[in-house]
Amino acid sequence: MNKEYLRTVTVTRYITPLREGGSLPALSEADDDFKYVLKFKGAGHGVKALIAEFIGGEIARVLGLKIPELVFANLDEAFGRTEGDEEIQDLLQGSQGLNLALHFLSGAINFDPVVTTVEAKLASQIVWLDALITNVDRTFRNTNMLIWHKKLWLIDHGASFYFHHSWTNREKHAKSPFALIKDHVLLPQASLLTEVDTEFKKILTGEKIRGIIEAIPEDWLHWQETDDKPEEIKEAYIQFLLVRLEHSEIFIKEAQNARQALI
Repeated sequence: MNKEYLRTVTVTRYITPLREGGSLPALSEADDDFKYVLKFKGAGHGVKALIAEFIGGEIARVLGLKIPELVFANLDEAFGRTEGDEEIQDLLQGSQGLNLALHFLSGAINFDPVVTTVEAKLASQIVWLDALITNVDRTFRNTNMLIWHKKLWLIDHGASFYFHHSWTNREKHAKSPFALIKDHVLLPQASLLTEVDTEFKKILTGEKIRGIIEAIPEDWLHWQETDDKPEEIKEAYIQFLLVRLEHSEIFIKEAQNARQALI
């Protein structure tokens, strides 16, 4: 595994569930004495949500966008045995081994588009990212952004890369215009998509993409619904991103047209 990207911690304390959405992430503490928002491989969409969270978050970081530190988080097999809530106990028992966690930004508040206006460059960068990774979950209903120390931070990329839930027609998905970008909370401010496209494609090289994908834990790459080996699954993600980047004009045009319809 490529160690360049993430540290690995061991979860020592389950503090409280964060009942947002259906995946039941939790506020937890690890052996480095930091608090984390812990995402479980035993929840909802399982390891695929963790893979999407990892790839989306690390691409955001490479592009210079603010995201809480991601860490691999170990859950010991004895963890959660004393948990009284049966649903949570089942979730913990089903998530033994390696999970994913985000550094908890204490005191952060949810981004409110009515209160805070995001300048055009940053809005365009975030819309570009979400169009690239097909993130369906940055809408007015659920912005998945925080304000912390007066800066905008991105969280929750687990709904990205939805092509991996079917694992068919991958090239078609890679060239998708991503029509759901029309619902993006920052689309009205994203007036610099062409400029950002040029800039970001210089930063997000094939080498950087491959480095991120190679760091996906092998534990997350044994899927019942395919005979593909872990290395083949990694290569599929790499090719998806490379093809999507090569044909970025498709999703840029879609976003620009959707924006024109709004303003």
